[in-house]
Order: sequence, then C-alpha cells, then structure tokens
Amino acid sequence: MYFDIAMPLTLFIVTTLAMFLHKRAEGKLKDVLEEREFRVRDAILLIAALSVTVSLVVFIPQVAVMTMFLFSYSMLLFIFTYIFSDFQKAGAKLFSMTFLMVSFLAAAISLFGFGANITVAYGASALFCLFGFTFVALLYEEGRASTEGRWYLAVLPPALFMCLYLFFSGTPIWFPYLLNLYGIVFAVLIILYLGSLFTWKTSLIFVGLLTVMDVILVLFTGFMVSAARHVSGLMLPVLVSVPIVPTITVGRRLLYMSLGLGDFFFAGLIGIQTMKKFGKELAILSVITMCASFFIFETFMLNYELIAFPGTLMIICGWLPLVIWKRLKR
Repeated sequence: MYFDIAMPLTLFIVTTLAMFLHKRAEGKLKDVLEEREFRVRDAILLIAALSVTVSLVVFIPQVAVMTMFLFSYSMLLFIFTYIFSDFQKAGAKLFSMTFLMVSFLAAAISLFGFGANITVAYGASALFCLFGFTFVALLYEEGRASTEGRWYLAVLPPALFMCLYLFFSGTPIWFPYLLNLYGIVFAVLIILYLGSLFTWKTSLIFVGLLTVMDVILVLFTGFMVSAARHVSGLMLPVLVSVPIVPTITVGRRLLYMSLGLGDFFFAGLIGIQTMKKFGKELAILSVITMCASFFIFETFMLNYELIAFPGTLMIICGWLPLVIWKRLKR
C-alpha cells in the first residue's frame, strides 16, 4: 500500500504559516487596500474569470504565458516588499546584506558549478550587476534618514527572482529547490493579499463555487490538467512538487506529488476565515482535518493510479464536517 506524508505536511506548514502571518499583516494590508472587501458579486466574477482563464490558457503561446506570470510574480514581490519596507535601519541593512551575499554566491556558483556557456555567463553578469546595485542601495540606506518609500529595497526580490528564473531554470538548483521555495513564497503572499479581501459570507460562496469549478475542469473537461501541464513545462512556480515519502521510484526516478498554488490559497483562505469566525484553536484543528482528508484522498490516488484529482475537493472534505459540527453545536 502506497501513501505519502510529505505533501500533507507541506500543506499544513504553508497554511498554518499563512494564518499566523495574516494576523500580523492584516492591519497594514487593510490600510493599503482602504478597508475594501469582496462582495458576493465580486466572488462570482472572480470564479468566472478563473474558469475562462484556465480553459483558454492552453491556447495561449508559452512565451505570452511566461511573460504574464513573470510580470505578476515580480509585481507581487515588489508590492509586498514596498509595503513592509518601513522597518528599522538595522533591519534594512540586514535585508540589503542578505541580497548582497545571495546575489554574489549565485553568480559565483553559476560560473563554477554549471560550466562555461553563454547563458550562464549572461546570468552571472546579471547577478553581479544586482550585487553592485545592492551595494549602492546599502550605501544609500546608510546616509538616509527616512524609513519610508524604500523602493530600492523593493526592487531587490523581484530582480533576484527574474535573474534566477531566466538564466538558471534549466539547472539542477532550480528544480526542485528554488522552484518549491518560490512556489511556497508566492502561495503565502497570495493568501495574505487576497485573504484580507474576503469576509465569511463571500468566502463560503467563493469556496463552494471554486470546488464545483475545480471538479468540472479536472474530472469532466480536463482543462485544469491540460493547463497545469502547459504552464508547468515552463518551470514557473505555479506548483509545489515534493518527493513522495516513503519514496516511490519509477525507473530509478523518484515519484513527485504536485499541488497547485490555487489549492494552497484555497486552504489558506479557509483557515484564515475559520480563525476569524471561530478562533485559533478551531482553525488549527480545521487545518489538521484538511490535511488528513488530503492524505486519505492522496493515498487513494497513489494506489489506484489516478493522474489528477480536484485538490479543492480533497481539502474541503476535511473542513466542511468540522464547521457543520461547530455550527450545530452552537
């Protein structure tokens, strides 16, 4: 009998991390978004937009898809870094020093670890330029009195992401290490950003409609599976892929389990809204039941050789009975 504990544990860690970070970040995000919240109409329109996008993405050229995702991810990194860049001077220096070391190490590793070719040379040059920009930013921060509007710090995370993806997405360091790292980072950022826009009512409507949409697009039309293959071939961080534990090998290759960022957002949104509605203890319990349900469905998939199954359905089956029980108890 095959089973896996790696992906349910990853789902638990990411969802729990997003829940607790949301408590710290919600106030500032609310201020930036001017206390705006999704209405029922907005939730329905968002589901409709997602359905159309997933259905049509396979017909969009891969270059256009890559450009769209890279722009979206870069803007997400820039916005979050800019919003939270008003930390103390010591924190700003530490932030700059971190990117200073990372950019230099990445450039050095690319030169000596991946061989001499023109792509690696361009990548190393770009990373050394980033190293120089970071050094200038560090000097500028040293003489700057204000702690607001640090755009020069907000530029660093998207610039590093773009350099690593464009020049090293075909190297062993990108998959699975950096790909999963960025996948988890983006999953948490998406949960934090969109989670602050939902209320309990709109969340219930959105979660219900999204589950129905996921079931249709995965089990009936297959558009979700085709879209995932179309995008994942570009090595974009749209999935988190971890090796199955206990390991399963297929022709001397480890078998990986993948879960889309949308499914992580789904679980994170449910966890955040449960925490707001019923408190922290029930929210953590709901995350445990969601991961347990995911574990059961995944075990079924591995033993019956199912290629794909709606992740939202796997997650909501662990959350819904707990919430119904809580409401009946009240």
